[in-house]
Amino acid sequence: MIEDKMKLRKPHSVHMENRSKMVMTGITDVVSFDPCKVVLESDYGAITIKGSDLHVNRLSVDKGELDVDGTVTAFEYSQMNNYATKSESLFNRLFK
Repeated sequence: MIEDKMKLRKPHSVHMENRSKMVMTGITDVVSFDPCKVVLESDYGAITIKGSDLHVNRLSVDKGELDVDGTVTAFEYSQMNNYATKSESLFNRLFK
């Protein structure tokens, strides 16, 4: 019964090069993005990337992969409920 309640998490990894390029896996959704902040969802919580000139170069929600370029000044995990509901995707929120 406990096993039924436990959610299987997708593998998640983060690779950063010189604080200017990030490659991530295990991303389930992009909540918001602008040149100073990118907010993502993963099975391990919400991920906030802060910096300057941030640009999402590649996004594959199906594969859970994301590439971000720019100057990264902060990277933090937090609870997903702070940002968005799971049932609402980025594109639905953009085109309301």
